Amino acid sequence: MIPSPDTRHGVILYAESVDVSFSGFKALDGLTLTVDEGELRCIIGPNGAGKSTFLDVVTGKTRPQAGSVFLGGNINLLDENEASIANLGIGRKFQRPTVFSDQSVLGNLLLALAGHRSPWSAFRYKTTTESQRKAEELLETAVLTEQRNTLAGRLAHGQKQWLELAMLLAQDPLLLLIDEPVAGMSDEEIEKTAALLQSLTPEHSLVVIEHDMEFVRSIAQRVTVLHEGSVLMEGSIEAVQSDRRVQEVYLGEC
Repeated sequence: MIPSPDTRHGVILYAESVDVSFSGFKALDGLTLTVDEGELRCIIGPNGAGKSTFLDVVTGKTRPQAGSVFLGGNINLLDENEASIANLGIGRKFQRPTVFSDQSVLGNLLLALAGHRSPWSAFRYKTTTESQRKAEELLETAVLTEQRNTLAGRLAHGQKQWLELAMLLAQDPLLLLIDEPVAGMSDEEIEKTAALLQSLTPEHSLVVIEHDMEFVRSIAQRVTVLHEGSVLMEGSIEAVQSDRRVQEVYLGEC
């Protein structure tokens, strides 16, 4: 039986004193970070600050040399592998969308609802009334109802991003980790992406890594700034953008 995280204290993710080194380079240096249940948190910082490495640790891809990472107050993620972490309710979306290009938008969602990740499952999976209903809800959430029968490979870049996000939502994750969701998008796509992510809370908790500061301003409830593998500061977007340290190490290059 898959355990449920204990969120009675309002925390969905807790990382403390996490160290990660690669060939002498310290990617994370005593990183301590807490994400509240139902929160939309943005993490920013210059290249090499440790943003993606942190997500790698949370999802089990990278094992730290020191520290602890908990889902809720009771599940030690460092005791779990990548597959079990996904089953615990942590979903990750990378910058480049991954969808089944030769399947329709609806077909992609039905496969995700079935829990499959192989094209062969398209020939084995039988749609149920419940999966069809849920797929329709996800189409609406991702603003893809009109594209339901379109092959995923023919979607615009932004639409592929929304489809992959909907496929993650099909697994009903507790925590979504999203890496640079608006890279390469048009202004209209960015606006729709902001609305989509905001609509997911408080039912889901989100951690978003992003370099587009206007996008961060439009969605963030709280912003964490990483620098050289640790937290430089944390607060509202207004506080972050007015902080002299942040301006010196990061905002000048945005």
